[in-house]
Amino acid sequence: MSFFPAKDPAPGDAQAADAIDLVIVPRSVDVGHFAVRRALPHVNRRMVGPFIFFDHFGPAEFRTGQGIDVRPHPHIGLATVTFLFDGEIMHRDSLGTAVAIRPGEVNWMTAGRGIVHSERTAPDHRKDGEPIHGLQCWVALPAAEEERAPDFAHHDSAALPLVSEEGKTVRVVAGSAYGERSPVRTLSDTLFADVTLMAGAVLPIDAETEERAVYLISGEVDIAGDRFAAGRLLVFRPGDPITLTAVSDARLVLLGGASMDGQAKADWKLARFDTVPGDDKEFIPLPE
Repeated sequence: MSFFPAKDPAPGDAQAADAIDLVIVPRSVDVGHFAVRRALPHVNRRMVGPFIFFDHFGPAEFRTGQGIDVRPHPHIGLATVTFLFDGEIMHRDSLGTAVAIRPGEVNWMTAGRGIVHSERTAPDHRKDGEPIHGLQCWVALPAAEEERAPDFAHHDSAALPLVSEEGKTVRVVAGSAYGERSPVRTLSDTLFADVTLMAGAVLPIDAETEERAVYLISGEVDIAGDRFAAGRLLVFRPGDPITLTAVSDARLVLLGGASMDGQAKADWKLARFDTVPGDDKEFIPLPE
């Protein structure tokens, strides 16, 4: 999906807790039967890790005969990520893929040098109407991967690791979190997790990931004495551990990864580069 030409709202950029770099109130646009809120890109923050677009659509209820009808359109040089909380969307693309995505599942479409896809509500799901609620993000690819062959991967909810303890449940959609690693293949250091919290539950967020943010889907959370309501993207400062407490039952998404400018440094540290023949005995570390 791609929507938008709405302006950024005036409020929402006030700094709160010391570890929070920016609080973003998404701009919103009505696309017919439901609203879409875009948190990224923002006038003060273009990306968080590789995430260059972050759209939250719904929750909404389609009436009988209604649904999503995003006609075939192209993407190039990036990946699109779709994750649903409610409803169903039928994905078709120029690779021959035809798959329905449902709550707790993920579609990860790597456009590379070019792909065409459509997203629609299937006819049998229009009969009685149904809810729709989810996220769609665009993930930038490293420059060396922008012309790669297009690819599509669907992972159902059972394939995504689930961590449940002490009033919190974390579904690791991409990357590693809380001792679990997602099977979703990414082309740069990427973090994406769906988190539900009972009131009073505490969520620690370590500083291992270079760029991190939390988007609040529902409920209210407390960070260092400051409270934040749903519909906010909280961008954290690099290097600072965070402790988040649910004031009420809450749902949020944890996202981030290596900055695209810093991806080469991250790959160097992980020894992903080839060695230099005849000069591979000692590596000079890059500055921190």
